[in-house]
This record gives sequence, structure tokens and C-alpha cells, in this order.
Amino acid sequence: MKALTLILTLCIFVVFSQANPILPNQSGFILNQTHPQKGANSCTYKVTIKTSCTSPSYTRDRISLSFGDAHGYQVYVPRLDDPSSGTFERCSTDTFQIDGPCTYQVCYLYLYRSGYDGWVPEKVTVSGYNAKTITFYYNTLIPNGIWYGFDMCDRYLTSKAAL
Repeated sequence: MKALTLILTLCIFVVFSQANPILPNQSGFILNQTHPQKGANSCTYKVTIKTSCTSPSYTRDRISLSFGDAHGYQVYVPRLDDPSSGTFERCSTDTFQIDGPCTYQVCYLYLYRSGYDGWVPEKVTVSGYNAKTITFYYNTLIPNGIWYGFDMCDRYLTSKAAL
């Protein structure tokens, strides 16, 4: 009986001591255009998107992207896909050079899919001048017609408030 109690206690401890996983969500994201997209404070970002091998062989879906930092700086790309170039084929990796407002550490990224093919990204990696490279792991179908992604900015706001 003591062994069973010990095992259960350890299991509970392990479960609650693990960091909570960051799961994609679709609520609360609002496209923010308060900071200019181009101008004197413009930066260049490299965005790499790997399409999952479970995705359709190609997609005609329109794909939009938005990412930013905890301070309200947001980069928005209204359309990443290019139907003439075969963007987002199954098991492929596409790289984009994107210009937008300079951000601090990127801590959120949302994708928007409009269409009927059912595109499935595996992961999206963003690198820029002022920030460390960050990867967001999706590996799920992006729902049609809504922003869908990750927001980990609370980590940066909490650590900033502690200073």
C-alpha cells in the first residue's frame, strides 16, 4: 500500500511540476495596425514555414501571417502564398523575407487560412535583427477563416514586471 501511495504521489508531483504546454488557440487575437508597417524603423525578418507531410499535396488556400512582441509591435503579411509558384506543398519548406516594424523578442504568431484545401503547417520559425530565433510548432490543420496560433507573451510581461 505504501508503494502504491508513493507511486501516485510521485506521478502527481511530476504532472504538476511540468511546464504547461503551449497549445495553439484561436481566441483573443486582434490584428493591430497601430505601429507603421514600413518606414524609418523597418526591420527584415526571415520566416521559414515547413508544411506537414499530412497536408494535401498542394494548397490553393490563401495564407496570412502575423507575429509580434509583448509591446504591441506587430508584423502582418496579408498573403504569403503564391499560387503560381507552388508555395506550401506537402513535406516542403518555404522561406520568406518580410519587412515590417522592428520588434523586440517575438512571442506570438498567428496564421490565417482562407480556402478549402486544408493546409497543415508543421512549424514556423521567425528570426530577426533584435530577437532570438523562435519556432512555433503547429502540426495541425489551420481552421478556415480564423486567426489560429500561439501567444507566449505572458512570459515576457511577467519577467519584465519583476525587474
